[in-house]
Amino acid sequence: MRVRTLLALGSVLLVVGGVWTAAVLPPSATRDAQRTAPVPALEDQAGLIAALRPPRRRVPVVAVLGVNAGSETTDYIVPYAVLRASGLAEVVALGTQAGPLRLMPALTLEPGSTITDFDAQHPEGADYVIVPALHDPADATARAWIRSQSQKGATIVGICAGARVLAGAGLLRDRNATTHWYELAGLRRDEPTVHWVRDRRYVADRGVVTTTGVTASVPVSLAIVEAIGGRGRAETVAEELGVDVWDARHDSAAFRLDRGHVLTAVRNTVTFWNHDTIGVPVAPGVDEIALALTADAYSRTYRSRALTVAHDRGLIATRRGLVLVPDDTPDDRLDGMLDAVPSEHPARALDTALVGIERRYGAPTASFVALQLEYPWRDR
Repeated sequence: MRVRTLLALGSVLLVVGGVWTAAVLPPSATRDAQRTAPVPALEDQAGLIAALRPPRRRVPVVAVLGVNAGSETTDYIVPYAVLRASGLAEVVALGTQAGPLRLMPALTLEPGSTITDFDAQHPEGADYVIVPALHDPADATARAWIRSQSQKGATIVGICAGARVLAGAGLLRDRNATTHWYELAGLRRDEPTVHWVRDRRYVADRGVVTTTGVTASVPVSLAIVEAIGGRGRAETVAEELGVDVWDARHDSAAFRLDRGHVLTAVRNTVTFWNHDTIGVPVAPGVDEIALALTADAYSRTYRSRALTVAHDRGLIATRRGLVLVPDDTPDDRLDGMLDAVPSEHPARALDTALVGIERRYGAPTASFVALQLEYPWRDR
């Protein structure tokens, strides 16, 4: 999802030119809006879980796809980690080629396996393919591989603006779908045959799953856990992660760019002399869910970027088996250092990060970060 670049350019033109005329809803989503969102009927949620069941294997194979030049941080890491935490599936982190996988807006991984390796080891294909937002949604290699996996019977799961990749691969034609609020207008224009579903965090239609923004990665991953291992197993994993609900309820109308968000983006961008480099300490066993949510949030303020800081040089194995490449960050380049990310209830790390951002940069910046992540947050 390239919200940062587009907003930074478009917002300046809007403000300077004085042509802000869009009708908008209240400044940001709130937790109250989330609670009052339409609750899917029981049969609707049951149907979603049924649609998410593994198409072939009792122990399904999950391939998390990344393009090495740029894949969205949380979209990639969270589904991998949640499904690994469930113990119900073989989960493989892939790059389209060998070498480091650069995530956006923060973190670098060594996936350890490529799509070529995967095809050799699993010629029959995956049960699930997770597709994050990509820096280049038109990447030909990614599109071709996704199509081939779909043809082999895999359920394809597009997280957030991963829907753009699925649309480009031809997988959304004549289907029900959803996506990140910022991408919806463009995808409606580009994919006129798609029925875009409102007020649902995730939508499944004939082997293709799409979600709303970045933070939908947690609930849809837990829904897949439920589809594989039952409600009880999903409840256990959710409790470990610190998640209360993971159904498809969502208030689409609550997420829209307003004048306040635009002004925050412009103000934070142009005050370049106040931009910070924030260190996030990492060590072997670091919880990758908490790390992804924290680094992602601090890299979306338009005032700061998050870099990982390790005491020892070398690769770091995360709690659930990813291989992290720490940033080479001298202490004198840091403007602040965060506390170590939590290992207990890691899904709540985003709330902690937003509170920290609010204290450091103010409530409007925290609200703007939450909007980008499509996460309910209360202005204070």
